Amino acid sequence: MGAARRPVPPRRVAGADRRHQLEVLTETLRRLQYHGLVARAPQGHGVEYGLTALGRTLLAPIDAFGAWAFEHGDEVMAAQEAAEAGA
Repeated sequence: MGAARRPVPPRRVAGADRRHQLEVLTETLRRLQYHGLVARAPQGHGVEYGLTALGRTLLAPIDAFGAWAFEHGDEVMAAQEAAEAGA
């Protein structure tokens, strides 16, 4: 039998998950800013991000992709399930 491990209190796990989520969000926003898709503006004790003019040009393609996903979601899921069953 392996060594016994002390359970991690749920709040510590949740806190670690929250920190990780914030790190991923921050990195994603920085990359979007680097590519000119969002602008960062200090607001009091925090910051606010908003789409730039270039970022707004992506709204129509994103909407179109969302509509496609809504229309074909069942087919995509069926293909995924078939692939997993064959794996």
